[in-house]
Amino acid sequence: MSSVLTDLFPHPIVQAPMAGGVSVPQLAAAVSDAGGLGFLAAGYKTADGMYQEIKQLRGLTSRPFGVNLFLPQPETADPAAVDVYAHQLAGEASWYETELGDPESGRDDGYDAKLAVLLDNPVPVVSFHFGVPAREVIDSLHRVGTLTFVTATTAEEARAVERAGADVVIAQGVEAGGHQGTHRDIPETVGSGVGLLSLVAQVRESVGIPIVAAGGIMRGGQIAAVLAAGASAAQLGTAFVTAHESGAHALHKQALTNPLFVRTELTRAFTGRPARALVNRFLREHGPYAPAAYPEVHHLTAPLRKAAAKAGDAQGLALWAGQGHRMARELPAGQLVEVLVAELAAARTALSAGGAR
Repeated sequence: MSSVLTDLFPHPIVQAPMAGGVSVPQLAAAVSDAGGLGFLAAGYKTADGMYQEIKQLRGLTSRPFGVNLFLPQPETADPAAVDVYAHQLAGEASWYETELGDPESGRDDGYDAKLAVLLDNPVPVVSFHFGVPAREVIDSLHRVGTLTFVTATTAEEARAVERAGADVVIAQGVEAGGHQGTHRDIPETVGSGVGLLSLVAQVRESVGIPIVAAGGIMRGGQIAAVLAAGASAAQLGTAFVTAHESGAHALHKQALTNPLFVRTELTRAFTGRPARALVNRFLREHGPYAPAAYPEVHHLTAPLRKAAAKAGDAQGLALWAGQGHRMARELPAGQLVEVLVAELAAARTALSAGGAR
């Protein structure tokens, strides 16, 4: 691992920040205590809600951790398309006996307020999703001793991350569960994402900063593969959804290995931005018609997803999952890190033995 990272966490394992209640303080603390880097997800929370979770996490561990922020999104959605989608979802609202959300509930996710909290109460790492923060934002975080990670899905985006002065680029392959961290949402390019190993190799030849590889990683052998390809560490999300400390809904945890859900797909159905989820009824029926409108669609469908969870209906939930979801293991997060480290060591030994023949 790069020395930038080894000072933070001894094992090359980062727990992905999963917004929506999965990345709770207990999960992040368990991962950090085991020698990985735990993360809180500030997305969809208020600035105060984020601050309260940071305080709680600090009470659970003395180890370094990170906080993830969503970048504010440009106003590119077609209001007429959002209205059409709302009409299409009227049957869902009736079925779940709830109202659709207000698509104009806010665009910036409290970004400036959250930054202010993180500058006043610095944390070891802040990561960014959905774009590149301004150079002055990164510089201000550096001045208070915070390292910055930024997601990229192409070599071009990785170069933009490096130019902005970030310390680490998270190379996110198309296999990843949840939202693709593309810097611009271009409908014509959906589904044309780069696989993780190819992406890591391309990014390694494009930038000089350390790389954290993300996308479909579930085993220590896969961590060994991305390290061999040029990454300094691996970020795992779906692997930690089923951890005992995860805040994921029980239906979500069960669905990852349920034979009823056989594949994943990139969809706009739940949020209006491409995100990989298990294919369920809601995704099949509404995915083809969902507009490119984030966060409008997210706000619109939020009450539906909440009602589906309350009703115990996995067919109406956003079941975010990477392509390796069937390999999920139900373990305490700390034990999962230990298992991954052992698998990584075994894979490295096997590679060394093979090279010595």
